[in-house]
Order: sequence, then C-alpha cells, then structure tokens
Amino acid sequence: MNKGLLSDARDGLSRRDLLLVAGTAAATIASYSNGAKSASQPDAFSIKEVKQDEDIFTYISRMKGGFEPTLYQQVIGAANEFKEGDQAIGVGADNDATRRNARILLTNTKLADLYARPLFQDDLQQLIWQTTDQVQYEKVKDWTMGELKEFLLAKPEDEIRGVMNGLTSDTIGCVPKLMSNEELVSVSRKIFNAMPGTKLGAKGYMGARIQPNSPTDHPDDIIWQVFDAFSYATGDIVIGTNPVDSTVNSVATVERALKDVVDTFKLQDVIPWCVLSHIDVQAEVGDSFPKTVSTMFQSLAGTDDCNKIFDITIDKILKYARAKKGQRYGLYFETGQGSEFTNGAANGVDMMVLESRKYGFSRAVGLELAKVQPKGAWLHVNDVAGFIGPEVFKSRDQLVRCCLEDLVMGKLHGLTIGLDICTTLHMTVSLDDLDWCQDQIMPANPAYLIALPTKNDPMLSYLTTSFQDHVRLREKFGFRVNDAIWDFYKRLGVVGKDNRYTANYGNPLWVYFQYRLAKGDKRSREQVYAEGRQKMREIEKRGVDIATGHGRNRWDLNQTLSTKVKGLYEDAKQSLWTEFTPEFIAGIPDAVSVHTQSRDRNDYIAHPMSGEMLNAEGMRDVERLRDAWGEDVPQGQIVISDGLNAKAIMDDGHLAPYLEEMRRLLATSGVTMSNKNIVVTSGRVRAGYRIGELLFERANPNSFRGILHIIGERPGTMHHAYSVYITVAKGKRWSEKDIDHDITRLVSNVADTALPPNEAARETLTIIREIVGRNVNGSRRYGE
Repeated sequence: MNKGLLSDARDGLSRRDLLLVAGTAAATIASYSNGAKSASQPDAFSIKEVKQDEDIFTYISRMKGGFEPTLYQQVIGAANEFKEGDQAIGVGADNDATRRNARILLTNTKLADLYARPLFQDDLQQLIWQTTDQVQYEKVKDWTMGELKEFLLAKPEDEIRGVMNGLTSDTIGCVPKLMSNEELVSVSRKIFNAMPGTKLGAKGYMGARIQPNSPTDHPDDIIWQVFDAFSYATGDIVIGTNPVDSTVNSVATVERALKDVVDTFKLQDVIPWCVLSHIDVQAEVGDSFPKTVSTMFQSLAGTDDCNKIFDITIDKILKYARAKKGQRYGLYFETGQGSEFTNGAANGVDMMVLESRKYGFSRAVGLELAKVQPKGAWLHVNDVAGFIGPEVFKSRDQLVRCCLEDLVMGKLHGLTIGLDICTTLHMTVSLDDLDWCQDQIMPANPAYLIALPTKNDPMLSYLTTSFQDHVRLREKFGFRVNDAIWDFYKRLGVVGKDNRYTANYGNPLWVYFQYRLAKGDKRSREQVYAEGRQKMREIEKRGVDIATGHGRNRWDLNQTLSTKVKGLYEDAKQSLWTEFTPEFIAGIPDAVSVHTQSRDRNDYIAHPMSGEMLNAEGMRDVERLRDAWGEDVPQGQIVISDGLNAKAIMDDGHLAPYLEEMRRLLATSGVTMSNKNIVVTSGRVRAGYRIGELLFERANPNSFRGILHIIGERPGTMHHAYSVYITVAKGKRWSEKDIDHDITRLVSNVADTALPPNEAARETLTIIREIVGRNVNGSRRYGE
C-alpha cells in the first residue's frame, strides 16, 4: 500500500501516497479543470425500460439516434453493484431497476462489439489490445456477454484457459457485473495461476505478504515484525514494508535490514523482500547499493492520466521488466478500485473496468518478464480493497463484493492475485466486521493476504489482516502456505514434524534467538532473550506492537494487546469526529480562519470533494489577504487543516514547535513568508492547492512560490500524527490553476512520539531546497 514519499521536483506522490491522500485528506470525486471544482454530486443514471433482445448499442442508438460515448459509459457503469465511487462520476444506477436493465443490455451485447468500442482510448488501452491473444479472441468474439458468463460458470479450468487470454480487460471488467457473489466465488475457486516453481497462488494455498511498517522506518521495528510473523508461521510471497521516508539512503537502509533477515535464514530462493517506494527510487537504490533490491514494487492505475500522477508510463514499467533479465524475482504491483476517480483521472469509466485495465497492464508486463526470466515470470498483484475510504464504498458487504470482483478479474488475466481485505477508520467496517468479510471471501481462494502483528497498521492507520487471522483462516478453510517456507518453519522450530505448532508458536524471542545463532552468536538463550525483551520494549514505545502468544483461541490476540487495539480503534473514531475548537484557533498566531464547502463533519467525511474548495466567504478572506500584500508577494504561505484528525494538530507539542522552527529556518534562509496562518476547517489537501492558486495567481511568473499545508493524518495509532504537504511552483504554474499531487512532496508521521516537529521542519526545508535548487548538497533524486 510507498506512503509518506519524499521526492524531488521530478516526481509526484506514488500510489499508496495518493490513496492515503485520497483517504485522509484529498479525494476528488470528479475530474476538474482550471482549478474550479464543484462540490455538487452528479445525478444518478436511469434506464426506464429496454426492448426485448436489445443490446447496449441498439439501446444507445434508440435513445440518441446513433452512438454516444457518455451514455455508453453510463450503461456499462450502471450494471455494477452499488458503490459510492461510481455514483460520484455519474455512472452509477439510480436504483435496482436501472441496474437490472443495464445488465440485460450488457448480457445481450457481443464481445466483438465491446472490442470495437473501447470505453476510453489511451496508450494503456492500446497496450491491452496488443497483448490480447488474437487466436483465442477469434474463438469468443461472436459470443454475447451472457454466453461468456455461462461458459465461465459451467466449464472447467482447462477450457477457460483456452479463451481467457483472448479477453480484453474491458470485457473481463464487465463479467462480474453479471454475476452474484456466489457465482464470483464459483469462478474464482477454479482458476489458479501459481508463481513459477512454487505453490504460491495454487489451489488450496493461501499465503501472506508480511507488512512490517514502522512510523519511523526504524530497522528494529521492521525486522522484529518479521520475526513475529515467522513465529506464527506466516509469510511466504514477499516481505514488503511501506516506507515513511523514501529517500534513497533511507530505502537502502530498510532494504539491507530485510535482506539481512532473508540471508541469515538462507531464504534467498524462498521469499523475496521489498520496500514499497516509487520504482525509480528502488532502481536508484539498486544502482547505488548493488544486490540490496529483490522484488521491485510499483502501483498501477487504469488510465494514462492517473499513471502520470503516479509518475509512471508504460515504457518505464516495461523497461524495468526487461531489466529483470536472468533474475529470480520480478515485479510486484498494487492496485485498487477508485484510485482513478479520487485523482480526477477516471475519464468517465467505472471503477471496475478501470481495475480490470490495471490487470491488463500487469498481464502485458508479465509477458515481457517471461521473455527474460529463466524460471518464468515472477509477478504478483495485491488488490488493496477498501484503503481509500467511504468515497469509494463504505460497508462490509461492499468490501466483500469488491474483493470477489477483483479476484475474478485478476485470475481471468492469468495473474497471481492477493488481497488487502482492509478498511479505513472512517468507513463503517469494524474490527469484528473484518473477520466476517474474510470468511465470505476465503472460499474464492485468493493467492495471499496482507499480514501484520495486529489488524491495526502502526504507520498507515488502517485495519487489515493480522498474523493470527492467517492462523484462523488456515485452520478453518484448510489452506496451506508455500511448501518451501513451511519447511523453513519446521527448521525454525515453530512447526513440528507432525505439522502442528510447537511451544515456540507466537514467540518472536525464539525466532530472534535462532537468528542470532545463525549469525554465530555464542551467547546463551537467556542472554539473547534479555536483549530481545529490551528491544521489544523500545519498539513498543515507538508505537509498534509485537504480538506474542495468544488468547482463548490460538488465533486470538493475547488479552492485553487485544484491549490496546480496541482502545486505539475507539480513539480513532473519536479523533475522526473531532473538530478544531474556537479556543485552539484563537491560540494560533495571526490566524485567518476559513471554511470549505463541507456543511458539517458528516458531509466532509461522506463527500470528500466538499473539503477541497473553500466556501464563498473563505475565498473572499483569502483574496483580502492577497490584496493586502499588494506588489510585495511573499514566497510562501502556511495553511493548517484538520484533515481526518484534528487532534493531531491540537495535541500539545505538535503544531507550535513545527511552526516556530519552520518560520525560524525559513527566515534564516532568506525565504519571505506570509505572517498569517490560514486555518481551514474541514480541509483536505487540495484545499491548500486552491488557496495557493488564489494567493499566487498574480505573482512573478518566473519566481517560486509555495504552500506548506499542515494536515491531520488518518487516526488509528497512538501518535496522532500530521503531515506537511509541500507544494512549490513558479508563479506561472500557480496562475494556470492546475496544481495537483504530481508536484507535491510530503513529510509524514509528524508527532511528539514519531517524527519530532523540529526534525520535520528541518526535513521540510531540505525538500524545499531540493525543489528550488536541484544540486544542493544531499539532494535526493527520484526518477529520470
């Protein structure tokens, strides 16, 4: 899920950054132009009636007198099960009757007609066409979508494999629209695409990506979570951590730590590792620190426009695939429904079809990898369902539906596909709901799930699957993990020869002791354990939990940790609904208080776009500030927003130290700043962009102006952390009113218990210097 990226002026935020931005502070609900975005919601789409045997194209012709692309997109989108994200861009059905009518039209439509009329044309769509097997396509082109559905439900895997590579991504993206949850499970449970030479993704196997995230990227936090995973016999497809700081040196440090664990346990041919920074950063790490990079990660989008925001192109990703020539491990992609519309780049296409196009992109890359990898293409995809928030969908039933849809689409593309069955704290999915969701989804047999010590990610502040969940699901559904890693768990002493867990189950100290022994450490178990306990105490103080033992059931958290996780969950819910108090705003020096178009907190959470534009009075206040400057336009403005966690800003020792140090550093560096602090109630990240466009539209077109936007992050950890979004551009760019995430840098996890505010201020200044002057000492390069 590459969050908290810090990058230089040539790169923007990468996917999980953008999803985090979307989920916490910046989701845009529709495309926009010239910086003028309306907070109004599109009308739901309606189909009153259809004629007998009518297909999509005859219906459009009857309604419009010929083909009309917008209506085409609406009919396709209306066939989906209800999700807020489709409604947001105007392609969602207004009711079940419209949904049924749209499905009737789609059922009667021929694959060849869908092929001839792509929902949206760009280079990615062309790549998918070019890599669709034409021989297999000829077998199915005259089928209707209804016939394709019945074929998939009735036929065995070998017959499905005879046609599935001939299906375009748009066609595959339409298949789940016609299926019930039970039918999706039926199809998913008979298609398996195992990784070459492994059981990863094979029938009856369900593995794990260990996600050892740390709010400070501390190597001990990370490797001890790996030890913890091993103690629960969990983890087999990849060890992948999401970095807070994606500088080359920081990423290299984490890569080396993960490599050390893998090398020490002699697992080089069993499990790869990965730091989920932007792929360009990983490439530079590989160049600067040879043999530290294993599997390479990148997030994908379903349109060229959104991939541009992720700072990737088709050519770039194919180049990285070719660079894997002769290597054991290849590429790892993450996707998720909704990332395009939350970034204003859906181009009118529904979320499910765009998700399918990401899988088509992945399939094309897999074909390229297969040409250069001697043991077969090592490529897998993690579908991050539920990470963005309620603007995409909000209920547990929708989460289950999304996961089942994505599994079928991914498997029909021939992919090894896993899931992040997850939820944000501002959705209506609880800790207990996640267990229910897992049970509904597991019969579809995903290749793997995310795994961390508790359901609560200590850095990303969202809920997903724990190590213990894996234990429960393996027992309940009879799933196995990859044979090679299971053999390792036996050698480790966590699993016995009888395949039962040993007394070392749930004891990361035992794993650490084995690690030290493998390092040649001659100390006694008691000495190593004492050292390990001290490390675990230090890790916990940094806000990272290490699970030990179990509760009443083998798959339950121990009681102390269970109580703590529930407490964090309750605090997150309180933080989510907390607003800036008048007293707090009054205590901010020289505050200019403004509001967005959100009517209240509920509107802000339910309709993210309403928090991206100031209301009329707020715009007038900002314009008055600008006009007061006259010709003496300062170089920067500080903006402070509540985001999804006003507590992160209001907690003692959070905002004031950052403001004081930041203003001191900027003054010392000769940067002129506005003496006012603009305080935004119900503000998201893009509200800062709009403020900057108002303030700097008349600035010297060739000189730099910047916004430092301080905003509360997602609640859910002990830290109550905030982020600083750094947007620096020349006056000409501000006047064009098209500022967005692609030029923004980020300092994240700022709190008195995480990244100290004073250090965050110094990091902010470093990034500003890098943007303005590419060749400063210590400059970081990200990308080409």
